[in-house]
Amino acid sequence: MAQAHSPGYLRLVEDARQRVRRFTIEEFLARLQSGERYIVLDVREESEWARGHLPGAHHLGRGILEREIERTIPDKDAPILLYCGGGYRSSLSADNLQKMGYTNVTSLDDGWRGWNERGLPTVTPGP
Repeated sequence: MAQAHSPGYLRLVEDARQRVRRFTIEEFLARLQSGERYIVLDVREESEWARGHLPGAHHLGRGILEREIERTIPDKDAPILLYCGGGYRSSLSADNLQKMGYTNVTSLDDGWRGWNERGLPTVTPGP
């Protein structure tokens, strides 16, 4: 279910998107098909992650991302794809990682919602 976002939040996201590289889901899948590899980070909340995520993804929620990223991925040139529910939080996250010196960060447009709408594979953790 899409949330209604406040105008201030939308301005913040649009500002970040001016500086962030973004892939559509189709572009990301084509890049994977051509042999490119990415560290896929889910920046959604823990409860969202627990309901399901992309195959091969790692969870590093937006609330702790900047604090933990350098321990989790010390290579600032590593190819990282961030996703969230629809591409807003991942755009903000990608912008911050770039400010921290990460050079190969991308945000996935449409995120988890778009992935599911296309019927693509997901992982649902067991009990």
